[in-house]
Amino acid sequence: MSYDVTRKILAVESYKPVSGECDIHLDANESFIDIFKEAPYLADKIADEIKNISVNRYPDPYASGVTAAFSEYYGIPEKYLTAGNGSDELISLIISALLQKGETIVTLSPDFSMYAFYGSISEVKVHQMKKEDNLSVSIPKLIEYCNNNSVSAVIFSNPCNPTSLGVSRSDIIKLVRNLFCLVVIDEAYMDFWGLENSVADAVEEYDNLIVLKTCSKSMGLASARTGFAAAGEKLTKVLRTVKSPYNTDGLSQAAVKAVLSEKNLLKANTERIIESRKALNKALIGLAEKYDRLDKVYESVTNFVLVRTSHAEEIQKKLMERSISVRCAGSGYLRITAGSEEENKALIDALEDILK
Repeated sequence: MSYDVTRKILAVESYKPVSGECDIHLDANESFIDIFKEAPYLADKIADEIKNISVNRYPDPYASGVTAAFSEYYGIPEKYLTAGNGSDELISLIISALLQKGETIVTLSPDFSMYAFYGSISEVKVHQMKKEDNLSVSIPKLIEYCNNNSVSAVIFSNPCNPTSLGVSRSDIIKLVRNLFCLVVIDEAYMDFWGLENSVADAVEEYDNLIVLKTCSKSMGLASARTGFAAAGEKLTKVLRTVKSPYNTDGLSQAAVKAVLSEKNLLKANTERIIESRKALNKALIGLAEKYDRLDKVYESVTNFVLVRTSHAEEIQKKLMERSISVRCAGSGYLRITAGSEEENKALIDALEDILK
């Protein structure tokens, strides 16, 4: 006799990172800046933080120190913040705790695949609303659909992964004001667009709004797996109640707290990544003008660039043969992370050779 796995799991496709060992990784939207190598003194600073940890004890369940540091960095009051083991845990927590089986959640397409993934695991109905042909989001259409179809929550990234495009702050506020359901905005890439476009400061005013933030992208702390949900006091109380008591480990709390105190360094690194993205954007546009196999290069406000091409899978494979990893983002698109100057040059040279 064998055990049968529940059918809901069999229908779910797992997230698949780009496989293979490559010299140049431009597939996961990570920062190309290794902050510890560039600022060696940070290792000593983190070591001092770690010395105060009793590793035989469970970590601070409220992640008080790192939450205070994150609050100061972004100007979001601590009482509105819930720490998580990366944004992924918070997405899962929000969907599983705030929605009931059979309720409907709306995501956009294309967008971050994990929203639909966690929705399926939690047995909610997932409706993926297709974006406009130019990959923009029609806020009026989204409002109309949600209000006329008993939708319980809408979640999407802004700026968007993988389109690299942003929805204006005024449009997001319009959406929140006109919906009765929960609105979750994932701002993982907002630092690259500009914090004036963020709606994190609006969570006090709108009790149906949750804004997700991460330390993985502009801060270059993907390995530390630390993210935050910003929400009004009512939703924050719920999230802190339902999360695992010790969801963020003590070592990560110490490391992220130490790094967050380096405001000038972090902001300078963000600017370096933006400059890299601009250079990559310009170089890819140059290739698209030269070779018609690249149909369109989108003007990005993130740390990556989206390219439309009917040869996406073929180009990705040929880049892998040259030890460069990029990501196929749905059918007919390549998503390419901005790298160091040397990495960007190696990518462009390889692409030119392939496109010839």
